[in-house]
Amino acid sequence: MKWTLSQLQKYRNKDFMIDEMVRVDEIKQDDPTIREVSPMHITGRGDIDSTKVTFHLKIEGYLILPCSRTLVDVKLPINVETTETFLLQGSVYETEEEAYQVNSDVIDVMPILREILLLEVPMQVFCDDVNHEDAAPQSGKDWEVVHEEDRSKKMDPRFAGLAKFFDENNSSSES
Repeated sequence: MKWTLSQLQKYRNKDFMIDEMVRVDEIKQDDPTIREVSPMHITGRGDIDSTKVTFHLKIEGYLILPCSRTLVDVKLPINVETTETFLLQGSVYETEEEAYQVNSDVIDVMPILREILLLEVPMQVFCDDVNHEDAAPQSGKDWEVVHEEDRSKKMDPRFAGLAKFFDENNSSSES
């Protein structure tokens, strides 16, 4: 996804629509935990004027990452919307957004796409399919995996008598 400034200037004050499938396999070198990268579907538009070029992009695809517990492949869907601004030579533009200065005659969006995808990789990914043949066991001798919502619903048997005590006090005080 590279364009020369002369190519982009043809679309000044016109619609510059983007709809491309892009391979971004280079991010596997940047982050070795990424096992596979699908072709990313990039859609959006470019707004071109004399001082800047602004791309409004939507990135869709998926990454294959290892499960943090079991190392089983996990498909992480990517669906990101971003706005990237490129300032043309000699232009001064003040904004709160991050903007990129164009120093040559070419605008290359690929390094920014790689950066965005790397930022989408979470610290931990967990496999949803616990019945997968390579998944970690969910129980063993004297132990089992307990989810937080299950744990909050169960009452500790040591406090069961105490709960009855408060129920008896509430019913006697209401009478």
